[in-house]
Amino acid sequence: MRSSNPVFSRRGFSRDNGYAGFNAQPQAGGAAVGTQGNPYAQPQGGNPYAQNPYAQQDLQHGAPPQAPVTTGRMTIDDVVLRTGTTLGVLIVTAAVAWAALPVDDANINRSYGIGIGAALIGMVLALVQSFKRKASPALIVTYAAFEGVFLGVVSNIVDNRIASGAAMQAVIGTLAVFAAVLVAYKAGWIRVNRRFYGFVMAAALGFVLLMMVNMLFAVFGGGDGLGFRSGGLGIVFGIVGVLLGACFLALDFKQVEDGIAYGAPKEEAWLAAFGLTLTLVWIYMEFLRLISILNND
Repeated sequence: MRSSNPVFSRRGFSRDNGYAGFNAQPQAGGAAVGTQGNPYAQPQGGNPYAQNPYAQQDLQHGAPPQAPVTTGRMTIDDVVLRTGTTLGVLIVTAAVAWAALPVDDANINRSYGIGIGAALIGMVLALVQSFKRKASPALIVTYAAFEGVFLGVVSNIVDNRIASGAAMQAVIGTLAVFAAVLVAYKAGWIRVNRRFYGFVMAAALGFVLLMMVNMLFAVFGGGDGLGFRSGGLGIVFGIVGVLLGACFLALDFKQVEDGIAYGAPKEEAWLAAFGLTLTLVWIYMEFLRLISILNND
């Protein structure tokens, strides 16, 4: 099982599901070559999803087999539709939470408690989906709904009590990062290979561990713990968090591209939507935190 998100592992176009991987091409003896630099490549066989009679011919010529023209294979339209549905549910529930859960002095504790409860439920649902072999659309959409409630409450608090307009600035920043990474990826400026994957996951692991240590110090020692989320260090870690989110997007784009090229089943478009939603939420929260720190300072 591979993941491009440091918080939740998700099953997708990986060896667990028989996915062919990054440019895996069979030799005459049947073993895959071209797998060096590919964290997803299978050691044996070609493309288990390609059912069209031209798949092996494509492989022999060194090109990724194209997905067969059937309704059972994932397309970019499927990914866009599922991602739009997931993000749409998240945005709607965030807007409802913003309007229905006031953050004035009399109601902020209740609203914040509901937001934290929604975040915990969303985390559990995301973990459950991560350990499922196949995508569960109902589970993914429900996760998006609870995550939206949390984001709506937190955004309302930051926007109204810390930095006016912070939520819109974070949205614009998230969209800008998404567009920039997409252009850079399609232009070939970002090469997603084994080295890139290893670097990103090592950096993400270190980042998350530092944040957990900081949180423990904050809980037991008070204040902001080791200061990783305030002042100059907070700004640095906020920028690092956004850059990591951009790297996660590149990994997500590669997974989607390979899934389409190798004819992944149509239902795996929900896994792509799930992964993209996790990454975009990560980037948004890092922007929101960064804006908060800058305004506090």
